Amino acid sequence: MDSLNPEHPPLIVAAQRPPRIWKFWGTALWGLFIFGGLFVGQVAVIGYFVLRQGGPIDIASAIRVVGGGLTISLSVIMGLPAVLLAAWIAIRFSRTPFTDYLALRWTSWQNFLIGAVSLAVLVAGWDLLSRSLGREVAPGFMGDVLKSAQADGALWLLVVAFCIAAPMSEEILARGFLYRGWSESRLGVVGAIILSSLVWTSLHLQYDWFFFGEVFCIGLLLGYLRYRSNSTWLTIVIHGLNNTAATVQTFWLAGS
Repeated sequence: MDSLNPEHPPLIVAAQRPPRIWKFWGTALWGLFIFGGLFVGQVAVIGYFVLRQGGPIDIASAIRVVGGGLTISLSVIMGLPAVLLAAWIAIRFSRTPFTDYLALRWTSWQNFLIGAVSLAVLVAGWDLLSRSLGREVAPGFMGDVLKSAQADGALWLLVVAFCIAAPMSEEILARGFLYRGWSESRLGVVGAIILSSLVWTSLHLQYDWFFFGEVFCIGLLLGYLRYRSNSTWLTIVIHGLNNTAATVQTFWLAGS
């Protein structure tokens, strides 16, 4: 028998460690790392444009550059590869396939229709509430960025940034990474939906308290859709539809 023959020792196969899912604290810390990647990717673009203008750098000139449509568009777009890289690093240490960890899979058309109709009803309700309170329907920030992007000849970049890059970056972080880990911790599904929605809402500091409420409610809907469908691609698409509708609405209001 070869197994008893010293000239032919038995092969010892090293046991591979099983894949893991980061739980509450691991998800929180790696989530900060991914957010840091997003921040660095966006700030790098802003820093480039600030330095590019030449001359002395003061607060007024820096604010003018940061608020430019071209700067905002490119910074949002460059945040996407930074998020993907940071998420890949975090997930690689978990030894779980990247697409499986983030649930980057498509779902049924039924779930898509449920998501699209639910989003339309939710946004329409917030628009009616906004009108009843005598508030603007679209945030003033959107109109200012639109005008600046038009002046810079970067309107198409703005559309790519708001309707594609931003939904992908934010959903990979919030509903992809944060929800996945927190839903499998003691928080459970409900806690993960609420906490990831709060984190997502905090990324929108350009809005006031009213639009904070709307963003948070949309986050709850996206979290539910992530739970129902087990698909982050679905939330990316629904998020993109929301941003597209908001962009078209801003175009219409600006032209009226």
